[in-house]
Amino acid sequence: MKNICVVGLGYIGLPTAAVIAEAGYEVLGVDINETIVNSINRGETHIYEPDLNKLVKNVISSSFLSASLTPKEADIFIIAVPTPFLDKNVAIPSPDLGFVFSAVKSIANVIKKGDLIIIESTSPVGTTEQVLEKIVDCSDVKSDEIDVVYCPERVLPGKIIKELKNNDRVVGSLSNKAGIRCKQFYETFCSGNITLTSSRTAELVKLTENAYRDTNIAFANEISMISASLGINPTEVIEIANCHPRVDILKPGCGVGGHCIAVDPWFIASACPNQTPLIQTARKVNKEKARWAIQEIIKMRNSFKLKRGEEPLIGIFGLAFKPNVDDLRCSPALEIANYLDSYGLNLLVCEPNIKSHKNFKCYSVEEVVRKANLFAFLVSHSAFEGIDLRDKEYIDLCGIYSEK
Repeated sequence: MKNICVVGLGYIGLPTAAVIAEAGYEVLGVDINETIVNSINRGETHIYEPDLNKLVKNVISSSFLSASLTPKEADIFIIAVPTPFLDKNVAIPSPDLGFVFSAVKSIANVIKKGDLIIIESTSPVGTTEQVLEKIVDCSDVKSDEIDVVYCPERVLPGKIIKELKNNDRVVGSLSNKAGIRCKQFYETFCSGNITLTSSRTAELVKLTENAYRDTNIAFANEISMISASLGINPTEVIEIANCHPRVDILKPGCGVGGHCIAVDPWFIASACPNQTPLIQTARKVNKEKARWAIQEIIKMRNSFKLKRGEEPLIGIFGLAFKPNVDDLRCSPALEIANYLDSYGLNLLVCEPNIKSHKNFKCYSVEEVVRKANLFAFLVSHSAFEGIDLRDKEYIDLCGIYSEK
């Protein structure tokens, strides 16, 4: 039986470790957060993801998965740590590979000849080569004694377990032998097709996938703002346009969030700033959509105050970056709520997927509906469906009630 070490137990690392453990491998999950490590060893999860808690409990109780603050010797190492920006306040943010290199340093003392190191963290082109160089610098192994590959995750929050097992994968390697070895490993727990290519191609493939989606959403968001200016229902416009056999416009929202689509396009743009005007413009459009949403909510509030002569309570429905998850990373809904709060508006916030938030008290759907004068729907959580909106003044920025 092969021993597996997964470094990073966040939204990707923990589900990956659990799925691999379920396949019968002995898996050690490593994280720098002691609270996370302790909770996992109790069979508890620190993130919400359908089916994850049950899976973790099962593989912990069967001793196929354990968690630790430090790595141990293994046959296969998987790096699944964040890759944020160095400085998001500049025109073109650059990727921060600090967590990846820290993960490499943490396993350097336990890497041995013949090991396979897999990078799942979304990374700029050339990262796999840099990781191999770092390993050689930090450990006793030579470059031809280990295999380093890139196999990025391709999962959607809310469906992570299912997609880890069924989605197609791409494996980018520095040698054909390494690629084949990684493919054979993933085939033991993944039923999707696994494509072999070079590491640089695989790195750009992952970034291209998310840059494409960001661009498509930017188009949808631009159409939604145009429709609002012309007094037209954007949902109807997009639904009818999508009846064309060669048109597939995605759903607009209050912006774009998460740790992938809102981040990865900049990895391409920072490497090739003069060849990426479309990618950069898409990013700006999606950032602008959140600012546009803020102004629309303020307009609704000002109109109410002018007519009623009193300050309204505004119900904010949703803080997460997408429906039915608890993930707040890069969330435009959270950005909107924070701005409105700092602007001085009276908010009642409802986010059914989290228990609490440092900036807001979280109210139930029923309480917000009962107390608020105005509603702003920012995320189309299923918990928000079926609200009686007769005689209610609201703005729908996520398409949950646009068709009504």
